[in-house]
Amino acid sequence: MLGLGAAGVAAGPYLQQAQSAVAAKDPTGLTALLPGGGGFRYYSVVSSVPARTERTYALTVDGLVDRPARYRLADLRAMPQRRIVRDVQCVTGWRVPDTPFEGVSLAHLLDVAGVRAGAGAVRFTCFDGTYTESLTLDQARRDDVLLALRMQDAPVSHAHGGPVRLYVAPMYFYKSAKWLSGITVTPTVRPGYWERYGYDVDAWVGRSNGRDDAPTA
Repeated sequence: MLGLGAAGVAAGPYLQQAQSAVAAKDPTGLTALLPGGGGFRYYSVVSSVPARTERTYALTVDGLVDRPARYRLADLRAMPQRRIVRDVQCVTGWRVPDTPFEGVSLAHLLDVAGVRAGAGAVRFTCFDGTYTESLTLDQARRDDVLLALRMQDAPVSHAHGGPVRLYVAPMYFYKSAKWLSGITVTPTVRPGYWERYGYDVDAWVGRSNGRDDAPTA
């Protein structure tokens, strides 16, 4: 998979032709490298992910917070919603321009939870049972980081990581964890799934591929 990441940065357009072969041989468990509508590619690190519904979905918030909580979809929809329209950029080279996402600002949810002294990072877990990600607390509080409930003006589909996914607009798309089920405030950053295989922990767009302007932190 490290070879795929390096090759993708240098030769993203060629990866589409090789995706099925890579998926079959990938020792890390990357599966379902399938072409998607609108230019998206669908990725999962497990063979299958059962869907969560309005009745079965829940998001937990815990760790270094004063008010741990468990939210249903209706609870998240009742919170103030924010809309962001940005390019989606994958580290492997493909891009989907001007993609709208809508949802709850992560900063708002952290304020509701009451972050405690000593907190320095936020860890994300997913109901696929395997994928994880992390941000520093400062990164998590940016106004372009969402818990996305809608994508491309429709509810986030299961294939796109719904019903709730993380969206970290200024970073490569692997930071935007799909099938989000847990948010834990921690003292320090814990490298996520792909960082354990050599991907950047601070994945600002442009820092790795040299083609885009990296945003300010």
